[in-house]
Amino acid sequence: MNISNYYWYFSGVLTPKFCDDVIAYANQQEETMARTGGYGDRKLSKDEVKDLKRKRNSDLVWLNDTWIYKELHPYVHEANRNAGWNFEWDRSESYQFTKYKHNQYYDWHCDGWDKPYEKEGPNNGKIRKLSMTCQLTDGSEYKGGELEFDFRNYDPHMRDESQHLRREKEILPKGSIIVFPSFVWHRVKPVTSGTRYSLVVWHLGRPFK
Repeated sequence: MNISNYYWYFSGVLTPKFCDDVIAYANQQEETMARTGGYGDRKLSKDEVKDLKRKRNSDLVWLNDTWIYKELHPYVHEANRNAGWNFEWDRSESYQFTKYKHNQYYDWHCDGWDKPYEKEGPNNGKIRKLSMTCQLTDGSEYKGGELEFDFRNYDPHMRDESQHLRREKEILPKGSIIVFPSFVWHRVKPVTSGTRYSLVVWHLGRPFK
């Protein structure tokens, strides 16, 4: 898919109070070890956990509270419009509150899959179209943990490692948001000190024609 913008960001738009409220609320909930597609909800063996952590190592909490959707949805619509994507979407998945502590990370991946959801329910037949990451922790509170993108599969002018696009300065302030198509490859580099809190959500719609 040819697009002119691979992301759209808003720097420091969420209030510190909102960010702190989300962190406090999420830290009261039961957290789970982050997984990647294919592992499901079953209990994993020690070898499977070890294999999983080669790809992804973080802890998370799932949230679906209306007050969070109400705060963030306007930015998804604005990014979708301003970036020129104009993707049709009509549903958001649960929010993923993610904790990246010392040495935790998420290697290269994209959020979309090759097939629509097949389970019965409101997500059936839909795909992830837009991904959103919200910076709940200020960049001064941790080191490492950079969100990076790889556009080489989409732009023929980007062929080498040095052309991974990084937007560390723009999205480091607390309350920053970045929105991008769910097929774009990205990663979170290892945190070397402190803790990075983020909020991630995927927005769904019918498959592209």
